[in-house]
Amino acid sequence: MALREGMNAEATLSLVDPFHLSRAPMLNFTKLAAGRTVNNHSNGTVAWIEKFSHEAARNWKDPIDLLVVDGDHAEAAVERDWNDWSGFVVAGGIAIFHDARLFDGGWTSPHYGPVKLVNKLFRSAGTPGWSIKEEIHSMVVVQRHC
Repeated sequence: MALREGMNAEATLSLVDPFHLSRAPMLNFTKLAAGRTVNNHSNGTVAWIEKFSHEAARNWKDPIDLLVVDGDHAEAAVERDWNDWSGFVVAGGIAIFHDARLFDGGWTSPHYGPVKLVNKLFRSAGTPGWSIKEEIHSMVVVQRHC
């Protein structure tokens, strides 16, 4: 909802989610709630891609200004999402990792996949062309420089 509120009128918000957790597709309340929330705003266009992230990435060709990594939280899955999608982020573009940092009163732990991957990619040796821009609550915002 916040992304839709703040996006440019000519922009496209591509949302990738398989909505696979419902036994009865017609009663998928997560999908219904997401649709109602996102469609409550009229900025830009929304493209719903009902696939797993790695499936959607296979045919992806468009540049990405903002990438949000918030899928399967296993370290290998987060790393796969990063490897599949980060190459599409434009210079100056942003990637946000959800549940990727420890914070006071938080629920994350050093064993969370996003925490481990962000530490490995951006805190230890660093990833060439990327740096941490900001850290907010459980999120880590990284920016591509080249």
